Amino acid sequence: MMNIKPIRTKDDYKATMARISELTNSDSDALPDNEFDELEVLTALAEAYENVHYKIEATDSVTGH
Repeated sequence: MMNIKPIRTKDDYKATMARISELTNSDSDALPDNEFDELEVLTALAEAYENVHYKIEATDSVTGH
């Protein structure tokens, strides 16, 4: 189990994504409860980091910009 902490740097983000990849390489239904919980928390942390650092601006549906 990874030591879960906030994602503050790009290296933290890369490590989190690597761990998510490890956890999702197998059948998620077969994960022990503690690893499923870890996956859920890491996914939420990664999503929060992405929302701040990789913002996608919404386009105007009329003008396409």
